[in-house]
Amino acid sequence: MSGEKDGDAALLRAAARELADIGVMIREASVHATAALTEGAALGAVARAPAAGCLAQRALLRAVTNGRGLGYAFSGGVLGTLAAKLGAMVGGESLAVRVLATSLRLRIAAVALDHPELTGDPMLARLVEAAAADRDLEAVRALRVLLRDRGAVRTLSELAPVFGEVLALRALLDENPLNDATAWLIATGKGYATADPITGMSNRAIAVLDTGEGAARRVDLAALESARLSRSGSLLGFLRNISLLGTTGRILIQSVEGQDGVTRHIVQAPGMQAGQPDNDSPQDLLGAFSSAVLDSSPYSRALARAVDDYGLPHGAELALVGHSAGGAAIMNLVQDAGFCARHTVTHAVAVGSPIDFKRPADPRTWIASVTNQHDIIPTLDGQGAGGCFDLHPDWYVVDYSDPTHLFPLCHGIEHYIANLADDLPEAHARIDGQLTPYQGRVVRSQAYQLFDRAPCPEGFPFLTVPTYPAETPGGTIELPVRCQDGGALTAYFAAEQGAAADLLKGTGLGPAVRLAGRALVVVHASWNRRTSLGAYREVHLGVVVPDPWRPGSPRVWPDLPRGADRRRSGSFMAGSIVDTGLACAVAPRLWGGEPYMAPVEFELTDRAARVAVGGLEDRLLVLSGSLGPWLPASDRDLVGYMRSADATLRSCVRTSGPGRVHPAPRVRLTVGQAAHPLAGRLRELGLDGARPLLCLSTPVRQTLQDACVPVPIG
Repeated sequence: MSGEKDGDAALLRAAARELADIGVMIREASVHATAALTEGAALGAVARAPAAGCLAQRALLRAVTNGRGLGYAFSGGVLGTLAAKLGAMVGGESLAVRVLATSLRLRIAAVALDHPELTGDPMLARLVEAAAADRDLEAVRALRVLLRDRGAVRTLSELAPVFGEVLALRALLDENPLNDATAWLIATGKGYATADPITGMSNRAIAVLDTGEGAARRVDLAALESARLSRSGSLLGFLRNISLLGTTGRILIQSVEGQDGVTRHIVQAPGMQAGQPDNDSPQDLLGAFSSAVLDSSPYSRALARAVDDYGLPHGAELALVGHSAGGAAIMNLVQDAGFCARHTVTHAVAVGSPIDFKRPADPRTWIASVTNQHDIIPTLDGQGAGGCFDLHPDWYVVDYSDPTHLFPLCHGIEHYIANLADDLPEAHARIDGQLTPYQGRVVRSQAYQLFDRAPCPEGFPFLTVPTYPAETPGGTIELPVRCQDGGALTAYFAAEQGAAADLLKGTGLGPAVRLAGRALVVVHASWNRRTSLGAYREVHLGVVVPDPWRPGSPRVWPDLPRGADRRRSGSFMAGSIVDTGLACAVAPRLWGGEPYMAPVEFELTDRAARVAVGGLEDRLLVLSGSLGPWLPASDRDLVGYMRSADATLRSCVRTSGPGRVHPAPRVRLTVGQAAHPLAGRLRELGLDGARPLLCLSTPVRQTLQDACVPVPIG
């Protein structure tokens, strides 16, 4: 019975192919007839022989417009194209369209023999029949019922085998002239779908938004990943490597020493990266789309750059293996004549990829395509299970179906690996046999991170500065300390003036900057998430002081917002806390003081902040609450002063990042009962339970901090 079904399906596909060819011939006849009507041939005949010419003109017009002839069949030329589009908008159909629609319906019938659920399931059958008959309202209702009953994922999965044919029928028979060309391409197998079959929006117009010359950077795999890499060449080994890389924007190149002693090389390219539709990776959604519909994309160009960096000898033998968008990208390399001139591309294996209309530059390249008929991704170029054209007689094409119909599960690389290993022994053996030269010991593996365009050095330009080694009690470190990613909160308080003056005695600094008769005091907290010293948190208490050489100058307020390179005012550091041993050891070199060491918690969101110092039983302070509304501002550099035994030291932290000013914060500072010098100073300043006058927050910032320097004061 199965053989009988296969034979019937083959007959239906053959009939569909013949009808598609007839539709093309009818359309060509329509082009000639339209040209005769609109471009002067018949009009010239009228001028030479009016009676005969008019009869010929009338006969042509009837042939092009009469339903018993070619139907509404204007086609070709400026006027013919315009007339065809106007006719489509009012529902005019040509004989060629009717023939092509019949061809598509035969293709659907052929697929239904292999997938009886399409006709046996009343809900699916209702949708397919309504779409094929151009009953829009009924099709929409059937789709809504399916989506409500089974969800979008299951609905798409069940429709996948005839997805392209249903869309092409819908485009062919609707009143939208923009999608007609796509319908013809799908129905005749002449090329990939150039536009969305529903709206007619150009695919190429979207794909060209994916710009970039492509770039690749060597990256090291994690120890666990390296341990799991395949140590010998095989189809399943290469696919498992792709699964191991995941959709992380990385690819892998390996070298295998074959049984003949020759070293050959394999590029392994995963599919689309999850996340934003367009980011800096060529494996994003837009990159996957452009790889499918364009001959070259940032993904394929990045692959070529990775191969160049890998350092292959000229003419070295190379195999390419890709999944999903990776398969489309490797096929773009296969059809790149320049790439194939530099390297001998012997094999390309694409799994779950839309590659039907890509052509190898070197006809000797052996191509294999493996697709699951319920996987929608390979049908995005317009050709699916119902395809009736032998587009690639010289390719090895495996188009199969398994009991798992659910998309995207059936598209996953793990699912394809399981199918090849357990359900497709003949296909597995055939492809592995072709890859025999690449079976052997893996002698080299290198992973690459791909980018749309070459990335700037990390921290460029702010963190791109000269560095130098410095000896500290914590060992040799690089200065300046560079923080690639951090966050900060600065709170300004009005404090007891007398207590602030006591802290400044003998420093040569002061008096403290005053506001309404009270001293201005600052509590600064930051979480340096990624720095050249590792991650650490810090909290500082400072008394804001004016220019040490002009303490009475009225220009202190304009000076406070200036950058560190021009600011004279700053904060006398009355106490500091850090939460790592290394930060504590290098602190004297950075800001001159001996900090305390204690646990620090730091949380900062758009709306609230929380900084806690000390443990639950010996809490020093908690600064928390709502930050309230904010105004944008640049992050503020920090200038600190510290008094050592024989000098006053000045330290600077230069910052870069978007800052926020919170003019009415609802944050409160609570000082713990711990007998700690810093807690005691906060209580003396009258800050227990105080609310800040102003807060500055920076959720993401970069910082540079060099060694402190002595300044002569007094």
